[in-house]
Amino acid sequence: MKAFTLSALALSLLLAGCKPAPTNSTEPNTTQAATAVQQSAATKESAAAKDWWQDAVFYQIWPRSFYDTSGDGHGDFNGMTAKLPYLQELGVNALWLTPMFEAPSYHGYDFTEFYQVESDYGTMAEFEAFIQAADAKGMKVILDLVINHISSEHDWFKRSAAGEVPYKDYFVWRDDMPPAGSGWGHAWSDNDKPEAVWHYNDTRKAYYYAAFGASQPDLNLRHPDVVAEMEKMAKFWLDKGVAGFRLDAVRFAMEGGPDAQADTDETIAYWQDFNQYVKSVNPEAYLVGEAWVDIPVAARYYGEGKGLDQGFDFEVGYKILGLLQPNAGGEAQFGTMHSAQQQVADASVLQQNVQQRAESEAPLHFFAPFLTNHDQERIAYQLKQHDAKAKLAAAMLFSSPGTPYIYYGEEIGLTQDRSGHDVFKRAPMLWDNSKQAGFTQADNSWVEQMHLFGKGFPNWYPDFLAKQLQAEDRSVAAQQAQPDSIWSLYKFLIAQKKQRPELGTDGSYAVTQFANGVVQISRELNGSKSLFILNLSDSAQDISAINRKGLSAGWAFDLDGNTLAPFGLLLLQSAN
Repeated sequence: MKAFTLSALALSLLLAGCKPAPTNSTEPNTTQAATAVQQSAATKESAAAKDWWQDAVFYQIWPRSFYDTSGDGHGDFNGMTAKLPYLQELGVNALWLTPMFEAPSYHGYDFTEFYQVESDYGTMAEFEAFIQAADAKGMKVILDLVINHISSEHDWFKRSAAGEVPYKDYFVWRDDMPPAGSGWGHAWSDNDKPEAVWHYNDTRKAYYYAAFGASQPDLNLRHPDVVAEMEKMAKFWLDKGVAGFRLDAVRFAMEGGPDAQADTDETIAYWQDFNQYVKSVNPEAYLVGEAWVDIPVAARYYGEGKGLDQGFDFEVGYKILGLLQPNAGGEAQFGTMHSAQQQVADASVLQQNVQQRAESEAPLHFFAPFLTNHDQERIAYQLKQHDAKAKLAAAMLFSSPGTPYIYYGEEIGLTQDRSGHDVFKRAPMLWDNSKQAGFTQADNSWVEQMHLFGKGFPNWYPDFLAKQLQAEDRSVAAQQAQPDSIWSLYKFLIAQKKQRPELGTDGSYAVTQFANGVVQISRELNGSKSLFILNLSDSAQDISAINRKGLSAGWAFDLDGNTLAPFGLLLLQSAN
């Protein structure tokens, strides 16, 4: 076997090095190796102090697709309020809403208003009622905040284009297009095409910088008025009771030239200042950043404890997918991931992932692991709707240290029709097997409103929905009725994550790879132990050699005696 061992504890972590692991001749045999990370004395003293987000389980909601109560085919605030009992039953205790400010696009990442809610979703009063209802159920709510850019239809941009003071310099302008070969281009794609980021404005007769397209001009975050307005906006929403923000595109806040369009020192300093202001409004407010980049770079946004509270671990999802679906590496959209397309040899990649987090300049609790989000192909789609593999993916996610995030629908294996457009990843939730899957009483949901997607876009959803309803086991209602469904496993794992101390960042993390395709992941803290046994092979495997003394089965639907089913999962736990 291969054994990969990590004693990964919060805050300050020191590499102890590699040493041989003892051999058990009764186990499937390959070579062995062990690595360990040990906690410093200072860490032991401070490990007890935890912020609320370290023990949270987040659920990402795409509001337009969650639940429609108004009958217009668009999800809304009242719909989210109505589904809070569902979220409570699932067990999540924190929610991330993708953009819900007024915007011209269906996705909302191009605000036209900072202080108004998206009218498609309802009124400000309905939003406030949702926040209060979530709070009453013990759920924190964070909002998607886009500070890097706003809409070209925003009043600020129109005034800037007209040369009005002080708006003239609220954006980044230049008189001419940089020449080809100058190094300008998308920071995430080695693309030497200045026209990808510099766009001509006919009113001003000049070019403005917009990394994400002409309709989303980048704000000039060096301008004191802009900085002050971003802080004012944050306070406005914090005062309404939101618990913090998911910060979009944090890597690109400050562009410092053609070779400095991402991850600049100036950008890191900006987020440190923003965090300081947010904490002055509410010391318990939470900031999590979207830094779609390799772990060592993402860790910089911790800012020596003065920057963001957490950042997403974009690597772990790729590694989990690679173990379950070889050669399925996905595109690292809006990022410069070096590992997105890598071949995954064995489960040691999970150990390496945690090891890399622990060795970074950020503490282990800085990283929030997840499988996919709204910018990625759904995990069920990439796994070809193989439910057993979806369960293994969930087990690997919840056995990993850190604050887990779930993209809505992952808990029922929600898939997508095809690749090629982001809307396929963001389709309505399937609540039951009634018309429109219980999402809306309207004849057509928002994904069938073709004017939202441009001329010639196909109406793909009716056929896709019909196939999902025909399957009869894709909805929330159907899966809630099955004790061994994906939904049931998510509910179980969420409960374990919240109840078992070893599943936090203080617990040890050890991965063992057996020659027969079986992997065990062990988490332990102060005698409390959870052992995940995963069969990554397509044939049944004997697991009698695995030491299960003192452990009882929590999840064992795939077990027959000592034989674990193909792609089966067994979770064993100690009594304490």
